[in-house]
Amino acid sequence: MSAETLLVGFLVQLDLEGVLEFFDLEAVRTAAGVLVVIMGAFVFYKLSSKAIRAAILKTKGREEDAKMLVNFWRVAVAFVTPLFIIAVFFPQFWVIPTFLGAFGGLFLGWALQPVVSGVAAWLLITLKRPFRLGDRIHLPTLNLKGDVLDVGPMYTVLNQVGGSVESEEPVGRNILIPNNMLFGHPAVNFTPRWKQKPPKQVADQSVYTLDEVVVRITYDTDWEVAEGILLDAARNVTADIIAATQNDPYIRSDMYDYGIYLRLRYMTLATDRPRIKYEIEKRVSKAFSKNDKVDFAIPFVYSAKKGPKR
Repeated sequence: MSAETLLVGFLVQLDLEGVLEFFDLEAVRTAAGVLVVIMGAFVFYKLSSKAIRAAILKTKGREEDAKMLVNFWRVAVAFVTPLFIIAVFFPQFWVIPTFLGAFGGLFLGWALQPVVSGVAAWLLITLKRPFRLGDRIHLPTLNLKGDVLDVGPMYTVLNQVGGSVESEEPVGRNILIPNNMLFGHPAVNFTPRWKQKPPKQVADQSVYTLDEVVVRITYDTDWEVAEGILLDAARNVTADIIAATQNDPYIRSDMYDYGIYLRLRYMTLATDRPRIKYEIEKRVSKAFSKNDKVDFAIPFVYSAKKGPKR
């Protein structure tokens, strides 16, 4: 016996003939059916949400994860229940959800363009592998740099490099980049890996990059001595890199008002630039302080009216 029949029988037992005459019997049955569906949907949601939460916690998931999924499930049940009621009890009005569905489909298609582009980008990255897990990449237009932790259907996750510090070191902050953004922005890979065997000169430098230490020296500094100090420091710190790449450090220079820029350029590890640069600068500073033939250039501050500042 259905719930609608029980409800009508209950009204008859109460001898509410006036109520039955005022309300059409079929309308009462429909209302009872709608009420039963709503109550059933509520009970189903409560039981299923508890089951979802228990399953997530059983698999060592977090309470926050369970809450997010339960919220999604609540919206899904609240969306499906009215459609079920219309389909069962008001089929003559099914044109309304059909129209809304068509309109919603158009809106959803427009709204899901980034999602489709993101999945397409994920497939492209997975198949072509312009970068892989563990690579250090730079997105210049987004001013982001990081080590690739994960490439998923929707997001690429980076361990941010820099950002909270003025250095190229991982800082432990995850950056979620929507994959669809990778279609419209260039990406620089500092640590490329090759599917096929690349030329030897490229393979030897695949995890290395060029870096420089800039030192300002005075005009009366002995260039030969200063260059020797810089080159010796780079050779000592990057001896293993020189052996791997067969590229020796070298010097370039620029002249400016207060002295000369000596630019020490050397190959360094793409993921260890700050430490190597620190080791070189420390050696250069100590060597300069012990040698009377070299000196750092410091801008001379003066006033046209007061003369040299003392």
